Amino acid sequence: MEISQTELTPQEKWEQATLSNNFIFYKVMRSHPEACQRLIEMLLGVKIKEMKMSQEETIAVDPDSKSVRLDVFLKDTGQMFDVELQVANTTELPERARYYAGVMDIDALKSGQKYKELPDSHVIFICMEDIFKNGLPVNTFQNICEEDGKTKLGDRAWKHFYIAPICATMIEDEEVKAFFEFLISNQASNGYTDNLKSYVVDAKRNAQTRKEFMEWERQRAYDFDAGKEAGAQQNAIENAKNALGMNLTAEQVSKITGLPLEQVRELAERLAAQPAPAQA
Repeated sequence: MEISQTELTPQEKWEQATLSNNFIFYKVMRSHPEACQRLIEMLLGVKIKEMKMSQEETIAVDPDSKSVRLDVFLKDTGQMFDVELQVANTTELPERARYYAGVMDIDALKSGQKYKELPDSHVIFICMEDIFKNGLPVNTFQNICEEDGKTKLGDRAWKHFYIAPICATMIEDEEVKAFFEFLISNQASNGYTDNLKSYVVDAKRNAQTRKEFMEWERQRAYDFDAGKEAGAQQNAIENAKNALGMNLTAEQVSKITGLPLEQVRELAERLAAQPAPAQA
């Protein structure tokens, strides 16, 4: 029986990690920008003249906005690229792509510059699942007029979603296909994937990288547990609201939901203070 990644210890995850692991992908691509440059050139069919990899791991817009850590953020003359590896379908990748593109634009355009000076923008998600369920190896999006279905907005912003399992079997470009085969199977078949495999081995031999991986795993586990706890708390509150609406006492609701009695009483007071819904 196959063991879920969530059932593995951080050490077991480290031992099994390949390029298809988010952390390893991030480390390899940032440590070897020439490999990342080649990947983008292969995927998009472009030629990057003068690549500059952003040294900022996190881009913050302002204190009240959500900051993001872009896996690999590259700039070229008149172009910028963000490459992200997505192992699981979180059901919010389109929104993430939209937000990442916006953050990249803000980072690219300085005060006093004209909007025309914005570089071309490419957000690239390499997905290990078919998030669109349409069987296509590549899904590329740009803004097009809904009324005629062909007039392009011309904002020079693209979102690209590569579905790794489908790319590994259906893509025609042999070099691109070899990359996706390696991503899935960890089996190198050409010079580029041979290099990637050696970069992964080097990364996993590095004691500092291993330490960072363990800290990353611990933080992910903490965030996951915190999210579960927050969800359970919100669910208890909603149940308490429903129970109070059925005229149960605060004591009864506290016992049913597990919420502290004082919290239930405060919730009851807030509900009582709300105006009654208008009669139809």
